[in-house]
Amino acid sequence: MFKSFIKRVKSQRGMSGVLVALLLVIVGVGLVAGINAFLQGASTTIQNEANTSINSAITATR
Repeated sequence: MFKSFIKRVKSQRGMSGVLVALLLVIVGVGLVAGINAFLQGASTTIQNEANTSINSAITATR
């Protein structure tokens, strides 16, 4: 499905095809940047919660 969509975009002639291709690139870059930002935030949250749990476990055994 995606390959046929890309073929259809590539077969476009003129300024319309260029605009569609440019829009797809912009959307793709934005999507990758958004996912990267989300994963970085989630990673930080998980690390902080893990450190809190480890510290709680250490203090509970003393």
